[in-house]
Amino acid sequence: MSARRHPLLKSISTTPDGPQAAAQPVDGPAVGEPKGVAEGVPIAGLPDPSKDDGRRPVAWLHITAPASWSVTPSARSWCTCGYERHAIGRAAALQLVAAHDEHRTACPLLNPVSEGRTAA
Repeated sequence: MSARRHPLLKSISTTPDGPQAAAQPVDGPAVGEPKGVAEGVPIAGLPDPSKDDGRRPVAWLHITAPASWSVTPSARSWCTCGYERHAIGRAAALQLVAAHDEHRTACPLLNPVSEGRTAA
């Protein structure tokens, strides 16, 4: 019986003699307007998201009111001026919401007093 010869499954490539330069891309002429997201879509002039407009959150009101009537709701109101209140229960949470609204009208950070008003 004659032995079968299998072809080699892996070919051995030759190594180059020295370093070779990579193929360089061909620069085309810069013609036309810059492309948007897709062909035919103009580039939108969106505002710079890193630009600061000076607004900052000052007063917060957080209310936890579960859907189940068997769970007691709670509320928390706080401000960067130091005002901080916490309430547990429906009636107390409603009173805290009203107190939070009153604080927003009286807070020195939200309603700065002008110099003419302090002098009087």
